[in-house]
Amino acid sequence: MPELSWSQAPRLALCYLLGSIPFAVLAMWGTGIDILRAGSGNPGFNNVLRFSRWRAAVTLAGDLGKGFLAIWLFQTPGDREASLWMYGLAAMLGHCYSPWLRFNGGKGIATSAGVMLFLYPRWALACAGSYVILRMVGSRGRWTERGTIASLSSSAVFVLLLYGFETRTAALGGAALLVFVAWRHRKNFRVLIGARASPENHAGRSG
Repeated sequence: MPELSWSQAPRLALCYLLGSIPFAVLAMWGTGIDILRAGSGNPGFNNVLRFSRWRAAVTLAGDLGKGFLAIWLFQTPGDREASLWMYGLAAMLGHCYSPWLRFNGGKGIATSAGVMLFLYPRWALACAGSYVILRMVGSRGRWTERGTIASLSSSAVFVLLLYGFETRTAALGGAALLVFVAWRHRKNFRVLIGARASPENHAGRSG
C-alpha cells in the first residue's frame, strides 16, 4: 500500500463517513421495527428482507452504492491503484463500524460488492452470477448459513480472478477485502461449525 499523504487523509475520512450511513436503519424508518434488534439484529440487506422486499432493495442499493461512490467521488487523477483500494476499504470500515450505530454495523458484503464493481466490473459481475447460483442451490439444499457460504465463496472467486488476470496490487487488495468480510462473519462460521457438528441441520442465513 502507498504511504498516506496529507491530501489522502481527508478523502479517506470522507469515504469512511460515506460508508457509515446506515441505509438499513433509514430504510426501516416509519415501520416501528428496530432493525438492530429484530431478526438477526444485523443492519443489512438480508435482515431487512425478512420484513420488506422494497425496503431491502433500498438497503442493497444504498450499501452497494457507498462502496462504488466512495472511490468515484474521492479519487483523483494522480491516485494509484492501491489508493483506490484504500478508499473502498475505508467505506467498508465505515459501514461495519458506523459512528451512528455506536461503532456497530453490517458485515460489508454489499459495500464490498460496490468496491468490486467500480474497480473490476467484469469480474464483479461474474462473481455476482456465482453468488446467485450458490444462493439458489443453497436454498434448495437448505444449507446452514447459505448466505455466508455464497458471499464468501464469491469473494474468494473474485480474489482468484484478480490473482490470475490483474496486478499483484489488485490481488492483495482483493485478499484484504476477503479477510475483512470473513472476520465480520466469524459468528456465522461458529453457527456453521455448530450445525455441522449437530445431528440436526437447520437452514440458516447470513444477516
